[in-house]
Amino acid sequence: MGLRKVALACSVCGSRNYTITENPNRTERLEVKKFCKHCGKHTLHKETR
Repeated sequence: MGLRKVALACSVCGSRNYTITENPNRTERLEVKKFCKHCGKHTLHKETR
């Protein structure tokens, strides 16, 4: 079983800026503040499938 990759999408503009390898023990969706190059500022990024 390989590790799945999930994308982190900006909650403002919706662009997928970051990819992370999924932790199988985690159940809730990841939400982190990261820099969005399209918005030009730090925004909340949510995990997408």
